Amino acid sequence: MQPTNQMIHNPILPGFQPDPSFVRAGEDYYIATSTFEWFPGVQIHHSRDLIHWELLPQPLTRLEQLDLRGIPSSGGVWAPALSYYDGLFYLLYTNVAARKSVYKDLRNYLVTAENINGPWSDPIFLNGSGFDPYLFHDSDGTKWVLNMQWDFRDNHKRFGGIVMQQYDPRQQKLVGPVNTIYKGTDIGVTEGPQLFQKGGYYYLLVAEGGTGANHAATLARSRHIEGPYETDPDYPIMTTRSDPDYPLQNAGHGSLVETHTGEWYMVHICSRPFEGTKLNPLGRETSIQLCRWTEDGWLRLDHEGRLPALTVPAPQFAQDTQAFPARTEKDDFNKEELDHVYQTLRVPADPSWLSLTERPGYLRLHGRESLLSWHRQSMVARRLSHFRCTVETRMEYDPEHFMQMAGLVFYYDEADFYYLRVTQDDERGRMLGVVRSKAGKYEESRQLEINVDTWESYYLRAIVRDRELRFFASPDGDTWHTVSDTLDIGTLSDEYGGKLGFTGTMIGLSAQDLNGSMKHADFDYFIYRPFLEE
Repeated sequence: MQPTNQMIHNPILPGFQPDPSFVRAGEDYYIATSTFEWFPGVQIHHSRDLIHWELLPQPLTRLEQLDLRGIPSSGGVWAPALSYYDGLFYLLYTNVAARKSVYKDLRNYLVTAENINGPWSDPIFLNGSGFDPYLFHDSDGTKWVLNMQWDFRDNHKRFGGIVMQQYDPRQQKLVGPVNTIYKGTDIGVTEGPQLFQKGGYYYLLVAEGGTGANHAATLARSRHIEGPYETDPDYPIMTTRSDPDYPLQNAGHGSLVETHTGEWYMVHICSRPFEGTKLNPLGRETSIQLCRWTEDGWLRLDHEGRLPALTVPAPQFAQDTQAFPARTEKDDFNKEELDHVYQTLRVPADPSWLSLTERPGYLRLHGRESLLSWHRQSMVARRLSHFRCTVETRMEYDPEHFMQMAGLVFYYDEADFYYLRVTQDDERGRMLGVVRSKAGKYEESRQLEINVDTWESYYLRAIVRDRELRFFASPDGDTWHTVSDTLDIGTLSDEYGGKLGFTGTMIGLSAQDLNGSMKHADFDYFIYRPFLEE
């Protein structure tokens, strides 16, 4: 490979962006990542140089493609698999309807599009035998679907092997026998299969060890697609399991691409926990590694060893590309549709509860169910992508009852959130303050609550500095009141409270009306501003 003077800094997709699927179409590169209970489904990022990435519109935009109502937190869309063949994009995904018992109710689907920006087809149901489906296009055009087999039976390992079955695009279904092609290694919990060809071999890249501290990427190969597959004798390719203090933890679940100039790169999961903990409110992120092939045909990280590099050389062609236009820090809600940086919780953003046109220049949310609901929440949110940032909005709202509330929320799931909200109290009048839930324990922080009967609008601000989160409010945008003590944002993490979730912190604008009268709140703008120092 020719040397380059440009470096890629990891992670390339910061914030909640897990389970990357990496694909090249000509000289364009795409990464698809999991979205779980957030709608629309699947994040897709695009790059021309592997350094700079832009977020594209999400592909799963219709209930016919993805119905998340009633889906548990950290269920929904797991590990999408994006591929490109003969002018067509293919996207496989799992919709997980149950995840906390021996049973998993799984549905694997396939959608296609001629353009990465859509429109994407109606879904084709594939199977429900396990999660992490992957579509392999063989050199003769034959197509194969791989996934891990889930086994719920007593006295059986939950991982029942990597299975494979042929897909017939004419009949739009799986056909022929189901073959178990790989049983994994002693690392255990084998999933996320990725199959590709090189040098007369079929290579099978898998994730092992679960998605936490023991996570790893392992490679196996075979001369025949059905196997048997030989595991790399020096497995795994990459892991951080032996170095708990390394800055990028939980490294695994890789996906490989050969560039149009012949370099090999692998994208993968990683996490950046707070020092001395496993807690990271940004969730599982996506990083990239430059790889090389040994003389005997095995893959290695280019910088040697198994630890993922913090910076890697960019491909030579990156010197001729330019960064995408930077996203503005302030959204004035002047468009008729939401920017695709936002997602909603489980349900589409339809006019029955969300509007950018009822009051032009404002995002109007009609209050619906509580922050604990798995069905009809009125929340619009974006990812927390930096350890230090300022968030701000201005809201107009006229609650008439304690069951009506609206404001700014930092949300992991129904068990863990911090909510700066305005509501009406029977005795104290209109009140502004913070409610919180930690590991499912709900609490109202009344000590710093403010009576806002005379306020015509509410400026709401949050400042994140590493593990600290604080909320502020103002009637005019000039005079600010502190409305929370210092809060621990580490509670909005995958492993806080033993919950073993899979997402990350989302920052949302939210409204509730538990009476069912759908009282609305208007939001004038939303600011997300990262910073290094004040």
